[in-house]
Amino acid sequence: MPRESIIDNIRDSIKTLTNSERKVADFIVKNTSEVTFDTINVLAQKVGTSTTTIMRLAAKLGYSGYSDFQHDIQKFVKDRDAPQARLISNLQNIEEDELWIQTVGYHINRLNQLVEQVDKDNLDKVVKFIEDSRKICCTCVRSGLPVGQYFSQNVNRIKGDCSLIVADVSDWVDEIISMDSRDLLVVVSFPRYAKRIDDFVRSAKKRGIKIVVITDKYSSPLVDYGDVVIPCDSGSLAFHNSPIAATVTVDYIINALAIGDSHEDDGRLGEVDDILKSIDYHTK
Repeated sequence: MPRESIIDNIRDSIKTLTNSERKVADFIVKNTSEVTFDTINVLAQKVGTSTTTIMRLAAKLGYSGYSDFQHDIQKFVKDRDAPQARLISNLQNIEEDELWIQTVGYHINRLNQLVEQVDKDNLDKVVKFIEDSRKICCTCVRSGLPVGQYFSQNVNRIKGDCSLIVADVSDWVDEIISMDSRDLLVVVSFPRYAKRIDDFVRSAKKRGIKIVVITDKYSSPLVDYGDVVIPCDSGSLAFHNSPIAATVTVDYIINALAIGDSHEDDGRLGEVDDILKSIDYHTK
C-alpha cells in the first residue's frame, strides 16, 4: 500500500464511505489490537454489520480482499505496540481502589492512539486556516465547552478576531450572516451531537465558510461538512465525554500558531498583558 498505515488510509478515504462502512472503520480505529486476528465473520459480528459491508470497505481502501486488509491491520499493530501500550493493557483488571491509576493509564493509552489517528499535516492545515482567515468562530455545547473555550481564548489572544459561540444559548444566525469564504468555523461536537450545532454548520457550509470539525469519530454526523476533520476520542471510564484528547490536539494548534508567528504575537500578547497589569487583574 502506498499510504503510511491503514489508519492513514481510512482517514484519507473517509468521505467516500457509507455510514455502515464508517461504522466498521470507527471500530477498527478504536479496537485495532482486538481485531488483529479476527475472521471477517467475527469482525462483522463485533461491529454489528455484514461481511459484505466489510468487503466493500476493504475494496474502497484499495485492498484486494479481506486477507490483504487484515495483513495491514496486523502490521499497524506490530509497528504501534510500545512499552506504554503494554502498560495500559496490564491495567485492565485493576480494582476500584486503584481508579486514579486506571484513569491516568486510560488517557495515556488514548493519547498514544491519538498520535496514530490524527494526521499532523491536517493539524498544520488548521493552523494555516487560522492564520489566513479574516474571522474565526468556534462553536460547541455542553461537553465540548472546555475545548471550545480553551481554543477561543488562546487563539483570540494570539491573533484576535476569534469568538466563541455556544450554539445552545447564542443566536448564531446573527453571526453567520456576516461570514463568508474568508472566514473559519471551528466546530467541537461529541455525542449525542446537538442539533443546534448541526444546523449551524450546515448553514455555514452553504455560505462557503471554511469548516474544521473536531469530533469523536468518523461516523459523526458533522464529518461531511468538514474541510478538515480531526477525530479525538471522547471516551472515559465513566459515562461522560472526556475533553482530554481534543484539548491536547487544540494545545498543539495553539503552540504552532504562537511559535509560527512569534514576532507579531509578542506585540499583541504584550499589549494584553499591559492592560491586565493596569487594572490589577492578577493578585501578583
